[in-house]
Amino acid sequence: MFGRLSLALIVTLALVLPQAASFDVLITNGRVFDGAGNPWIRADVGIRGDRVAAVGALAGAAATTTIDAAGRVVAPGFIDVHSHALDNITSRPATDTAAFGGSLREARALLAQGVTTVVGNPDGGGPLDLTEQAAQLGADGGIGVNAALLIGHATVRRAVIGAANRQPTPAELDKMRGLVRTAREAGAVGLSSGLFYTPGRFAKTEEVIALAREAGGVYTSHIRDEGSYDVGVVASVDEVIRIAEEAHVRGIVSHMKALGPDSWGKSAEMIAHIDAARGRGVDVFADQYPYDASSTSLAAAVMPGESSEGLKEAMANDAAKEKFLGLVRENIRRRGGPASIVMASGRGAAGLAGKSLEVIAKERSVSVEQAAADIVLAGGASIVSFNMSEADIEAIMRMPWTMGSSDGALSVPGPAMPHPRNNGSFARRIERYVLGRKTLTLVEAIRTMTSLPALVFGLTDRGMIRPGGFADIVIFDPAKVRERATYTSPHELSEGFEIVLVNGQIVRKEGVFTAVRTGVVLKR
Repeated sequence: MFGRLSLALIVTLALVLPQAASFDVLITNGRVFDGAGNPWIRADVGIRGDRVAAVGALAGAAATTTIDAAGRVVAPGFIDVHSHALDNITSRPATDTAAFGGSLREARALLAQGVTTVVGNPDGGGPLDLTEQAAQLGADGGIGVNAALLIGHATVRRAVIGAANRQPTPAELDKMRGLVRTAREAGAVGLSSGLFYTPGRFAKTEEVIALAREAGGVYTSHIRDEGSYDVGVVASVDEVIRIAEEAHVRGIVSHMKALGPDSWGKSAEMIAHIDAARGRGVDVFADQYPYDASSTSLAAAVMPGESSEGLKEAMANDAAKEKFLGLVRENIRRRGGPASIVMASGRGAAGLAGKSLEVIAKERSVSVEQAAADIVLAGGASIVSFNMSEADIEAIMRMPWTMGSSDGALSVPGPAMPHPRNNGSFARRIERYVLGRKTLTLVEAIRTMTSLPALVFGLTDRGMIRPGGFADIVIFDPAKVRERATYTSPHELSEGFEIVLVNGQIVRKEGVFTAVRTGVVLKR
């Protein structure tokens, strides 16, 4: 016993004694939140290469770079588990300097929120070839944040049977399984689905179970109905639970919400069902962005599942048009009414960004349902839709199995008015729900943005500050955190996250971006 204790003491002293230590980066005097939900400690953090080498009393150690974090929080970099940022990174050239003077590949809007890792290809989307996507992300100087990749159910379905509203044959299902297996071998952390959207909505639960089982890891889903369109939000959450249970994977309800007045208050039932499932051993979680507005396409919001051809046919026949517009009118009501639906961008919304459907209809002297159909026919639009209650938001946020996310993309400043969640989600979580409404403590909030996502997605050695872990770190004064993006000025960067490190390298120093891109693609 004495020998074992002596060895443990030697190891401990090696971690904390400064005279034996030399670091590339030394962070001193900070309040260290380890990410695991433990109370903060006053400690120094020593970094060598891309990893944390020591945590303890290190102030006398030699270091190439020393950062004085006195009066500030030192926390693991935040992990955005539901991000559309990768779509923008790979669709725009590395030389694009439109985003605040730097390439989109630097992901400045993410780093300004303290985000150092994203999980991409949500909602059933993304490319089929993840090896090619990883190569694109690593090209042209790389990316500013780490990225884990999902394989999209809709992407796989479309590759095999297109947009057809039918079930796959056994041979087609086998082919779909093979594509998912290839993605898994390429490092996919799991399967994503968007069962509210075409063509994912055409799939039966059994199809998704088969593919989730093939993918392994996690299954994360934009559920079939977040409100009261069809099966309802509670039944849709139950479907995620069933898929997780039968496929033996970890299930995640994406951006969990109760959408529309008909569903307000149903968070209690949704929470109860997830708690019951976890109680019987089903591995199920949720993620959430901290806003009372959602964002999607106008077509998906008010005419879900309808193709452009079907819309044209319906509008060309008087009898069919009346029935169709009646359904559109009801769907507008479900989302909180025409005043709650605001145009963001799109060909059909040219010059309309920031205007509600109600205002547009009045300006055109048409019904709100006709105005919606006209916009979709003119090329479509993305919208910001105010449809959630604060009580539901906070109830979901308090759950220990709810992770922070954004559902955001990287936006380029211009006339479009996208959802401010792109630039503000993680700052808002702290500013509004920790410091303002006190829905969460800072310890709890950090855990839901760091170690919990890392645990759920199997991101080894991420999400915690500990010796041996990767040095993704954010340093900030909580009192100075500001979500500057708003619904009317959505392109503003968040403030307060003064220093950010990704894989041991400083990418933001005292509020200034260094233009260093040290993000890597994380593989299972």
